[in-house]
Amino acid sequence: MELVLLTGVSGFIAKHVALKLLNAGHAVRGTLRRLDRADEVRAALAPYLTEQAGELSFVQADLESDAGWADAFRGVTALVHTASPFPGAQPKDPAQVIRPAVEGTERVLKAAAAAGVGRVVLTSSTVAVLNEAKPDTLQDEADWCDVHLPTTTPYAKSKTLAERAAWEIAKARGLKLTTINPGLVFGPPLDEHYGTSLSVVERILKGRDPMMPPTGLPVVDVRDVAEMHLRALQKPDTAGRRYLAASGTMAYVDMGRTLKAAYPTRRIPTREAPQILVRALALFDPAIRTILPKLGHLERVSNARAVKEMGMEFIAPKAALLASADWLVKHGRIWA
Repeated sequence: MELVLLTGVSGFIAKHVALKLLNAGHAVRGTLRRLDRADEVRAALAPYLTEQAGELSFVQADLESDAGWADAFRGVTALVHTASPFPGAQPKDPAQVIRPAVEGTERVLKAAAAAGVGRVVLTSSTVAVLNEAKPDTLQDEADWCDVHLPTTTPYAKSKTLAERAAWEIAKARGLKLTTINPGLVFGPPLDEHYGTSLSVVERILKGRDPMMPPTGLPVVDVRDVAEMHLRALQKPDTAGRRYLAASGTMAYVDMGRTLKAAYPTRRIPTREAPQILVRALALFDPAIRTILPKLGHLERVSNARAVKEMGMEFIAPKAALLASADWLVKHGRIWA
């Protein structure tokens, strides 16, 4: 039985990845900054584990410290690195999100190489692919975000620089690296600890905005993201390649209309806002400020490589969105 080290196992995506790995028979050792969250992760996974599931264990390790990583890799056969800062709003100091993402990736991959762990799957993002100098074009794994553009957000820089660092280390240390680059991740959480991952769905369901911003972005269901991590490990020929995890692009206005149709009594925006209004609101709302460079554009990426080489059949964007909303409503996270 292979032992896989999964970093940041308490995360929204990571819990789903852990579930896929365990039910495929892998033993999983999850890293946590605080071991007192181990029971939370066990409780989240327990209802979904099969009788053939592998063993789950935990180890304490922090992306910003060397302590614990040598022990974490003892006996490990593969690394799945999902841990990375995911801010709800862009920080005033970009280094707050860039430094731990880049240095953490360097620390973990170098520790893997030192321990003789040659197989690595890294969770990156479509923001590391999308180049804002090419708006409205279908982009793929050959594309890279331009971190030098003034409109590139600190989060996009963090994911891009972290992935670039991973490829450099893989080349220098002989690691067999695959990256999975998800779009905006929808789908049902495994428990109530899912961070800022579903903040877009929560915001729309709560009717916080009178209209929707005139833009859209690639989306994917978290269950498909987890499946791609598993298939990357199962298919050695995916090493050395990037894979875009996206089932399609949704405009924000289509998200609003989809949710309004499902919850007709809720006050959900279904009209698209003029760009001038969004820019005015962004003066007071940091969450809106992050999308200003994308106004008037639909970000689109190709999932052709994942379909062809991994055999992926993606959950449709609307189904992924509705799965998120259904979970939030049923679990009382959205009040009337």
